[in-house]
Amino acid sequence: MSLDSRPEKSGRLAIIAGGGMLPHHVAEAAREGGENPYIIALSNENGLDWSDFDHQTLGIGDFRAISALFRSEGIDRVVLSGAVRRRPEWRDIKPTLKTLAKVPGVLKTLISGGDDAVLKMAIDLIEANGARVIGVQEVLPGLLAETGPLGEAIPAADDWRNIEVAATAAVALGKLDVGQGAVAVGGRVVALEGPEGTDAMLARVAGLRAEGRISARRGGVLVKLCKPQQELRADLPSIGASTITGAQAAGLTGIAVEAGRALVLERADLVSLANRTGLFVTGIDRKFLKGLT
Repeated sequence: MSLDSRPEKSGRLAIIAGGGMLPHHVAEAAREGGENPYIIALSNENGLDWSDFDHQTLGIGDFRAISALFRSEGIDRVVLSGAVRRRPEWRDIKPTLKTLAKVPGVLKTLISGGDDAVLKMAIDLIEANGARVIGVQEVLPGLLAETGPLGEAIPAADDWRNIEVAATAAVALGKLDVGQGAVAVGGRVVALEGPEGTDAMLARVAGLRAEGRISARRGGVLVKLCKPQQELRADLPSIGASTITGAQAAGLTGIAVEAGRALVLERADLVSLANRTGLFVTGIDRKFLKGLT
């Protein structure tokens, strides 16, 4: 299925909500799109207020409870959204009969697999329990970034040099299944995204600026891309208004994301804030990225 096609509706949509605000944005957008999403909030990961939605809090490895919920609520489609910072321990895995044979492989992946391997494993287990995992972009294609500028500002020549450098680093980082983002300042990479996430990486760059480790006179760019081996039904790179705030605090001149494969959240607020701060936000296409690898 293509990234921007819409599946036919039949049963109910469930959103498995990890950490951060992304799941709430997705739930609100799904409701606006005519869905009545059921929220499965992951315990120890999601502390948002879901009182306006049908919801239940479950452990990430409790597939017996998840499978029962699918049946009782008529759920046939699932969107995975938000960060999962804590991998379940083996004792947290509660398989169904359909997934019992997969447990040895699950434990091996939890111990030694990268984030993308864990996501693929989770998708396989969910689908073994009777629901189809779809990408948020299949339900809400309007969240995807387009090629070109989103606001009034556009990248200058120096910005494009930084975009190329940061994009090359982000691709290499993604191949290692580590992160999706990189920051380049003055034509060199100054930060790579790890498990701490984009906002924390930008705060680290701001700290380096304050310490004089990065020149205060030179701009820079944040680039966020899908990993080359990315499972496109989960964990697409995303930016929101907070990303603009963090980029400004880090002394950056703009942000570039992968068109068609990155989510733009709170779009109106993001564009308004980008215009007020003078930062550019632009989508770069696969043709541009292929020229860097």
